[in-house]
Amino acid sequence: MAKRLFAIVSLFLAFSASIRAQLDVQFSDFTALKSYYNPAVSGTEGILNVQAAYSMQMVGYDDAPATMYVGADLPIYFLSPRHGAGVSFLNDEIGIFKTTKISLQYAYNAKIGKKGRLAIGFLGGLLSETIDPSGLELEDNSDPAFPSSQMDGNTVDLGAGLYYYHPKMWLGISGQHLLAPTIEIGETNEMELSRMFYLMGGCNIKLKNSLLTLQPSFLVQSDLDTWREDVQCKMLYEYDGKKFYGGLGYSPNTSVTFLVGGYFHGIKLGYNYQMYTSGVGYINGSHELVLGYQADLDLFKKGRNRHKSVRWL
Repeated sequence: MAKRLFAIVSLFLAFSASIRAQLDVQFSDFTALKSYYNPAVSGTEGILNVQAAYSMQMVGYDDAPATMYVGADLPIYFLSPRHGAGVSFLNDEIGIFKTTKISLQYAYNAKIGKKGRLAIGFLGGLLSETIDPSGLELEDNSDPAFPSSQMDGNTVDLGAGLYYYHPKMWLGISGQHLLAPTIEIGETNEMELSRMFYLMGGCNIKLKNSLLTLQPSFLVQSDLDTWREDVQCKMLYEYDGKKFYGGLGYSPNTSVTFLVGGYFHGIKLGYNYQMYTSGVGYINGSHELVLGYQADLDLFKKGRNRHKSVRWL
């Protein structure tokens, strides 16, 4: 039943003459993947920053969405620490659809006040869409309404953003698919991407117990027709070089998220479970693993490449 449901949805999308689609993926721990949403984040922390995430949504359903993301950014020291660059790869699969995106990012940041930095960033990427019907189980394989072979299409994708960073808070606004590009799939099908806009921010609140830091944050995303709001709060515990956190997230009318993880020698490992409060139900939620690594790689400092562990937001 579930498999047939996803096949029907996929086929409807694939063979509409013209489709409007928003392909951006929603990650549960959005604070760990800020450069995915906003290219201006690239290089602003002055370190090598590597992030990876794997998300399995609507677990329990056949052909449910599964997403892999890998990204890295760092300052470009041979120009000056004000310049940053990044690269990312996204692979998203649902039913007979497969979406891949490879992006390059550039950011320029300037000092604001004693500790703040303001950055402007740009993203250019290649986005491709594949429709592969090989896994479909049809009662009539000769039906001309359904594809008999794989179809592909691709387009150039652009994004931009602004990002303010301070040790005590951060705020960013960005846009993806700014040209609203259209992907031509095969000879008769096309998919138009909607522009997507993001507003996100957060802060660090040191509690009286010096070992604890409260980290509230928010994310608002919209294509100007529909909206989604997420709020999140983590509690970070630091002691003797060890860091652990737990937290909760909430999206009105959508889900509740549980987050847990830690930092070990510059490596972050986190697990998140998003429990849907409507639609598919509580037990068919989303599982997400997040892996990160940070290191100081400034080749122009003494004692360079010591891979010093740094604080994470």
